[in-house]
Order: sequence, then C-alpha cells, then structure tokens
Amino acid sequence: MQKKFTFDPDLTVARLGYGTMQLPGKGVWGPAADAKKAAAVITTAIDNGVDFIDTADSYGPFFANLYLKDALQQRPNNKVMVATKVGFTRQGPDQWTAVCNPAYLRQQVELNLFSLGLDHIDLLQLHRIDPNFSIEEQVGELAKLQQEGKIKHIGLSQVSVEQIKAAQQVAPIVSVQNRYNLIDRADEDVLNYAEQQHMAFIPWFPLATGKLTKGDTLSSLAEKYDATPAQIALAWLLKRSDVILPIPGTSSEEHVKQNIAAQEIELEDADFDQLSKLA
Repeated sequence: MQKKFTFDPDLTVARLGYGTMQLPGKGVWGPAADAKKAAAVITTAIDNGVDFIDTADSYGPFFANLYLKDALQQRPNNKVMVATKVGFTRQGPDQWTAVCNPAYLRQQVELNLFSLGLDHIDLLQLHRIDPNFSIEEQVGELAKLQQEGKIKHIGLSQVSVEQIKAAQQVAPIVSVQNRYNLIDRADEDVLNYAEQQHMAFIPWFPLATGKLTKGDTLSSLAEKYDATPAQIALAWLLKRSDVILPIPGTSSEEHVKQNIAAQEIELEDADFDQLSKLA
C-alpha cells in the first residue's frame, strides 16, 4: 500500500488528510464555539504528519478557511497542500445552493486567497456543477485562473464519469471528490476511472459521520487489530486504492490523532474482503 500520493513533482502528500467541514457551527453555519480550539485541531493534524487539508469557502461560510489560515500561520515551516472548493452558496444552516456563474467563481477564488492567506491555491475544486451553465464555462473560468497563477490544479466534486470526461476536454483534472465509504459505494465507477487516470479520489463522508463506528463486523475486526471501528473503516479505504485520499473531519484533537493512526493499520486480505461485503 502506497502511503503517499503525488500530484506533481513539487506536491507529494500523505494519503490520509484532514477535512475542515466539522469546524464551523451547527449545520456548517456560523463560527465554532471556540475559534482557538478549532485552529488547534488543525495544528494537531499538522503536527502528526497531515500535509493535505481540504476546506471550502462555503464551510461557515469562510469560518473554516479562517481557522485554517490561523493554523497555517502557526506552522509556517510545515509544507501543507491546501485544497478548497467554490460553487456553493449558503442561505442558512444545512442549506446549500450551487451557483457557478463564471464571475462568481472568480470572485470566490479571490476570496479564498484572502481568507486562507495564500498567494495561490494548490487544488481548487468545483464544489458542484451548476446545470445553468455549461461545463466549458465553469471549468473554463477555473482554467483561466490557473493560467494566471492563482490556481495550481483543478478538481471536481460529486460528478459522474461523463462529467469528468467533459471537464477534461477543457482543462487537466487531477482530482475528484465524491461521497464514498465502506457502506456507500454508489460511485465505484468514478473511483475506477480515477484509478485509470491516476487522479486523486477524495472520498467525502469517509466515516458517514459516525455510522461506521458500529456494527458486528467492524467491532470484531477493531478488536482484532486493537483499533477503533472508525480506524478500520479508514484502513479499508486506504487499502481499497492507492489513489484514495481520505479526509476525515472532526472538531476533536483526540479524534484527529486516532484517525491519523489508521494509516498504520495493514488489513489482511481476508479481512479486507470481509469488510468489502458490507456495502
């Protein structure tokens, strides 16, 4: 099992990353109860070897980015690849509306740069494809920003294989972020295509927000490996494919450490097969 993934000669990261979605308030809306603690969760991840962090301007909105900015400024000597996303607007807690007007996408890229304190974005992902605009218009605007040096790489989120292929006609696509976990593998075809293309597959909802911490099979295997059920679920993802980069999110420093430790678990083939039958 490869523990690293290479995006380009200057960007090789540990495959187990961290996602900031759980840091803002309830419904991914508003600030965290404790901003310093939110930043501390990220610095804990960095201190324990995480060098790939996924965020989005819609998380808060912007609060997650600000906590990440704080953490990065506290760890200026650590090389961290930052991935962010644009294309979702927010109208309140748990409300998400895709808007990918090219002018809006450009504005959001600029605001991501401000809120993250960066001079460029390593990986800019289109959070959703907006049916009101063509893929050429949406990805094309990101390609222009890439040519201007504001974006290094372009990725997509929650897309089909056909949509990825259409986007690849407009610009190089290095990653896809779709929902995928041990019990939800509806997008297996997207993962298989990502493998063929050596494209990073970033599964969001990798632990189904706690649903994967229960179950007889998970519990028994967790006991066997002296691990938690969540760690076993992450270990399964890491073994499933070398292009998978899980980004489990949490607002707990202790859970961050537990998640990171999952990359040290080497599942036996028979146990991997047993887990694979859970879907």
